[in-house]
Amino acid sequence: MRKPFIAANWKMHMISGETEAFITAFLPLVRDVKDVDILIAPPFTSLAAASRLLQSSPIIIGAQNVHYEEKGAFTGEISPAMLTDSGCSCVIIGHSERRQYFSETDEIVNKKIRTARKNSLEVILCVGESLEEREAGKTFHVLEQQLAGSLKDIPLSGMTIAYEPIWAIGTGKTASNEQANEAHAFIRGWLRKNREGADHIRIQYGGSVKPDNIAGMMAQPDVDGALVGGASLKPDSFAAIVTGASAK
Repeated sequence: MRKPFIAANWKMHMISGETEAFITAFLPLVRDVKDVDILIAPPFTSLAAASRLLQSSPIIIGAQNVHYEEKGAFTGEISPAMLTDSGCSCVIIGHSERRQYFSETDEIVNKKIRTARKNSLEVILCVGESLEEREAGKTFHVLEQQLAGSLKDIPLSGMTIAYEPIWAIGTGKTASNEQANEAHAFIRGWLRKNREGADHIRIQYGGSVKPDNIAGMMAQPDVDGALVGGASLKPDSFAAIVTGASAK
């Protein structure tokens, strides 16, 4: 049985004071949840505050991005050592917004994963298709390309996969439970053919996850958690998603 994994991606929200207020309100709401792994990925400037407040908590601190070089003249970038120094043990790589707005290719994603794993950071790798690709029947083709390119010569240890259909991110649209599980099953099938340990890898769903749809999503056999965006910005909302996942 794979332990559910619920991750909050705060994106470009939450300054340090807001981070402190969130965590102070959130911790009591999930105090009794023992059967779900929880991750919070605040913006870089709030990592120190989150680390201080969560140091005695089992909640994992993650980052939203990392550079593929360990140091150097890369103005504005963040190295793996900087993340671990800030209390991070995990990083989100390949999010569709990074691919879309910052031109990250599968090759770049692959380089980032290599460097993250070399520096003992666990990774949430994001993959997913656009609306045009889904309507053209190319969902599985896109997923196969992204998995093959992003995971080239990389083992599955320390990895989580997040399936995030681009058409469901921030749009209010959500893949049906069946659509999500179909994509997750394809991902797991590809991993079984190409890597060891595929049955143990956790595959999260990301795309307009809310308290009222988490239970149905988690009931699917190949859905092991969620990568939550907007609904993770309020303590009660995110706590409801966590507790909704704990029944699996």
